[in-house]
Amino acid sequence: MGVFDGFAVRGVSPGPKVFKCIFCKVDSASLDAIVSKDFNGRYGRAYLFKNGNVCLGPNEDRHLLTGLHTVNDIYCSSCHQLLGWRYEKAYDETQKYKEGKYILERARMVKEGW
Repeated sequence: MGVFDGFAVRGVSPGPKVFKCIFCKVDSASLDAIVSKDFNGRYGRAYLFKNGNVCLGPNEDRHLLTGLHTVNDIYCSSCHQLLGWRYEKAYDETQKYKEGKYILERARMVKEGW
């Protein structure tokens, strides 16, 4: 993990099928990193990933559909457009599986290699 403009940068697993930032087309996540496709974000449908090529914003507590979570907004590692958020902490025991995982908004990604 490195530091870029005050944000932590995470890597993306290589693979033939990837999701790219819709704004600059840099690789954001690979198909094999998907944990679940059954999520909603600010802009509609979203996927839960175990990792991504993103920059992290600061921690903030946010009330989401499944309760209170500490999250970080996530940004494209290249163009810094908002792509979703990362779950830092879940306060409800049934939501702990989300900790350390990333929500990437489908409206902010394009597929490549499909």
